[in-house]
Amino acid sequence: MFAVIKTGGKQYRVEEGQTLKVEKLAVEEGGAIQFDDVLLVCNGDDIKVGAPVVEGAKVTAEVVAHGRGDKVKILKFRRRKHSMKRMGHRQWFTEVKITGIN
Repeated sequence: MFAVIKTGGKQYRVEEGQTLKVEKLAVEEGGAIQFDDVLLVCNGDDIKVGAPVVEGAKVTAEVVAHGRGDKVKILKFRRRKHSMKRMGHRQWFTEVKITGIN
């Protein structure tokens, strides 16, 4: 059984027991969270596709940790202008473990 959920502007295919990193959520570690934006639920041959979400479907998860991702290096360079700018960015994330699909 799997589901497709939407959080943080992205879509994720999740199964029970799976761990994934999503955009930072305002929930403390060890807390529970419920995703209501379920776009698709598949249980064997029984497939339910939402328009835009499946009514009554919920995915529950447990917050495992918060952290920051790897650094992305940004370089802006203008040739013949004596101009170069270096920047970096580390995105915050929340690691969640899927506990149930209803």
